[in-house]
Amino acid sequence: MFLKTKLNINFFSILSFFFILPVFAFAAEGSASTTLDMISSPIGIFCLLIFVLAYAFVMSEEYTHYRKSKPVILAATIIWVVIAYAASKDPNLSSTWAQQQFRHVVIEFAELFFFLFVAMAYVNSLTERRMFDALCAWLSNNNFSYRKIFIISGIIAFFLSPIADNLTTALILGTVVMVAGRGNKKFIVPGLINIVVAANAGGAFSPFGDITTLMVWQRGFVSFFDFFNIFVPSVINYVVPATIMYFAIPNEIPKGDGKKVTILPGGKMIAFLGILTITLTVTGHNVLHMPPILGMMFGLGMLGTYGYFLKTKNPEKNKFDIFVITGRAEWDTLLFFYGILFAVGGLASLGYLKLISDDMYVNLGATYANILVGILSAIIDNIPIVYAVLTAHPAMDMGQWLLITLTAGVGGSLLSIGSAAGVALMGQARGVYTFFAHLKWSWAILLGYAASIIAHLLMNQHLFDLVPLER
Repeated sequence: MFLKTKLNINFFSILSFFFILPVFAFAAEGSASTTLDMISSPIGIFCLLIFVLAYAFVMSEEYTHYRKSKPVILAATIIWVVIAYAASKDPNLSSTWAQQQFRHVVIEFAELFFFLFVAMAYVNSLTERRMFDALCAWLSNNNFSYRKIFIISGIIAFFLSPIADNLTTALILGTVVMVAGRGNKKFIVPGLINIVVAANAGGAFSPFGDITTLMVWQRGFVSFFDFFNIFVPSVINYVVPATIMYFAIPNEIPKGDGKKVTILPGGKMIAFLGILTITLTVTGHNVLHMPPILGMMFGLGMLGTYGYFLKTKNPEKNKFDIFVITGRAEWDTLLFFYGILFAVGGLASLGYLKLISDDMYVNLGATYANILVGILSAIIDNIPIVYAVLTAHPAMDMGQWLLITLTAGVGGSLLSIGSAAGVALMGQARGVYTFFAHLKWSWAILLGYAASIIAHLLMNQHLFDLVPLER
């Protein structure tokens, strides 16, 4: 995931939420040492409205073509300027308080940025070497029936997503479904929905599968191997709707386009280096307790060095340039993360995120709150929601952190606009895979969502205590 573009109707639900937020703020208490406690002040409400306005532009990007990173960067800057001014007038705070708060967010963003930057470099390199094109050609030219392609593409999406992320996985396998379907809506629509659900479910049990899982891992709330504890619930989340949709797939054998794709030199080696990079990153984080970006940046060095020898070996055929590859990174998405993290970090400094731990997690209870987060992620982008929860840091055990990782990851499948994978495929199959086409199968996806939560609760019996925590 990397961005969820929303429809205009969602803006009103978000706007309503943020407008009633200050009402609850009067009952919340902040700490002068960590926040400005200005959630009910004109300054706090002004910053909140700036964030809402910026996010309204993000959700309307599909219609305005105003790239999502621009409004959130402007909003983040305005919010922190206001915070710095307010902090300078507070006698209880040091002159460097705002600077320290800002630099704390800088470190968090830097770790996320370089991790994603290297991951994008590897994905773009494999794309340039035609590794994914070869996979598409193999699936569409082996005389598989529609139902077999449905099963194979879903399974590949489920297991590719933990490595390549859910967005990239959806685009790759969405192409397969489109090519194999050749205009057959009875196959294409459920086939693409299956890809979205599988990619989101697969990305939930890996730090590399989604931005939210990456943030949870980097914060240290869940270790790398602990993510595999939600493997079974993730499988259930994918299998339940896939089984239901399977019987709607035509039992026919489509004709492939016959195109053969040759992997360019170095493609397989780059795939190996990518796996090695992940291995070294996990090892360095678990054994040496170093941030994941150390291993990822080493992987970037390996990729660049291998690209150098690949190019010098045969410069006419192997025009591989690591700087050209990194230049193709999704910069709008990376800068969007900057704006979101700094804007939400600013709201946290004003005291707003304390409402999450006080009102949401205390009054509702962690289990209900985490389930609600998953449903909200189908409407609102899961990145600011999860980052807000991480920043609020409610008191939860490992089972609850795994629950929110699961629900935030798979909840976006409920609507086509609820995940980066769904939005991307709506653009790829414009007019065929639509919001309402997806909505017809939302009931089946909801069954999978509920079943995955029940499975997780059964595996963590103590979470059955759904009574809200006492203040």
